[in-house]
Amino acid sequence: MIAIVDYGVGNLFSLRSSLQAIGQPAEVTGDSAVIRAAEKVILPGVGAFGDAADKLRASGLDRVVCEAAAEGKPLLGICLGMQLLFEKSSEFGEHEGLGLLRGNIVPMQGTIPAGLKIPQMGWNALIKKREHPLLREVQEGDCVYFVHSFYATDCEDSVVAVCDYGREITAAAAKDNVMGCQFHPEKSGPVGLSILKAFCEVSL
Repeated sequence: MIAIVDYGVGNLFSLRSSLQAIGQPAEVTGDSAVIRAAEKVILPGVGAFGDAADKLRASGLDRVVCEAAAEGKPLLGICLGMQLLFEKSSEFGEHEGLGLLRGNIVPMQGTIPAGLKIPQMGWNALIKKREHPLLREVQEGDCVYFVHSFYATDCEDSVVAVCDYGREITAAAAKDNVMGCQFHPEKSGPVGLSILKAFCEVSL
């Protein structure tokens, strides 16, 4: 069973529906015992980093997620959930992340060319930087759906794919059993479903 962590933020039920569509049982839960018993864990998230980090810590689920990662369970962060995997964010102040991946979350404002809309909202092509089981079915140029104003940087050791939005933007990252997608696979059609399927079948 896959646990989708419910800590008050995230597009939880469309994610569960996507997993059901590919025949994968998943439970949306804020119960630490259920998460600990799961074979794999997904950390979703939408909204502001600081608010999400505070809610995750207030629920005590930050420790549960870190325990799962330390035990070697496959862990997937999606959108803001991916950003929370990194060390810190400068979104409306400085906020500590989970520190499961090396790197920082920084604003797109001032780092991408003027004239490009922020947030980046819509479809963009994935550019693979290295092979990883999470993207095993993804072909160069396959498009996925993004909605974000901040992105991960200083994370060269974990980047597996980027997109071009006036500059290279981290689109997917992975180190050992910890993985993240800046885009929304549950909103990315057949390509997104193939990525979720690959995560469900990953063996590390």
